[in-house]
Amino acid sequence: MEVKTRSSEEWSRPADAVDARKKKLLSQTALDYLRRLKNPEVKFRFDIVEVMLRDGAVCEVRHLPNSFALSNPYRYA
Repeated sequence: MEVKTRSSEEWSRPADAVDARKKKLLSQTALDYLRRLKNPEVKFRFDIVEVMLRDGAVCEVRHLPNSFALSNPYRYA
């Protein structure tokens, strides 16, 4: 899961900060973690949580389940 926080959506949504480079890093990290667990037969997904702030306080939280797939060229079978 990736959590992104913004105080404004004036320029873009917080989830837009999860670009191709970040997806690749998250994919590599997930696969490394699963290897350490000896590659269990599990389903997994990548979620993003957007946290919006107003005056320094949380005013909205959005959960975006299954936001992206495992980055190419990575596979997990």
